[in-house]
Amino acid sequence: MTDNPSGATVTLPTDREIMITRTFDAPRALVYEMWTKPEHVTRWWDPSGTPLAQCDIDLRPGGSFRFLHRGTGSNQHAFGGRYVDIEPPSRLVFTTPTPSGGVSTGTLDFETVGKTTRLTMTIACATKADRDALLAMRVDAGTVRSLENLASRLAAVQDGRDA
Repeated sequence: MTDNPSGATVTLPTDREIMITRTFDAPRALVYEMWTKPEHVTRWWDPSGTPLAQCDIDLRPGGSFRFLHRGTGSNQHAFGGRYVDIEPPSRLVFTTPTPSGGVSTGTLDFETVGKTTRLTMTIACATKADRDALLAMRVDAGTVRSLENLASRLAAVQDGRDA
């Protein structure tokens, strides 16, 4: 579907899936940690680059996560779900609600490629309509921006500029 300057690729492998792939110049364990520790997630998750107002992670199968974007009143947007499968440092699987009230399953696969880590994120929806609703909300573009934020955060942590 799209390639962009950040190196992320967005594809639609089926009529119910969105796949985003990006390679990071960091070890797999560190990339995985950035997805699973609130002190990291809060600093890169929001596509705007603004730190989250709240980040709660209960990292266990059946555990929940909730990320609250900054804003005031009705402008605050929460994103959350439940963890299904956790295999450090190679895989995270979670469910999140869709705009129609259904559920999508997000799968993050972390693969070591030389000295880099390839992240493959697959968002699987129950229906094509749910997938298309996520695309209409530009979840693909927002995720690509968040992954660019993650790349910057990884570089800062590795360089000792931001532990």
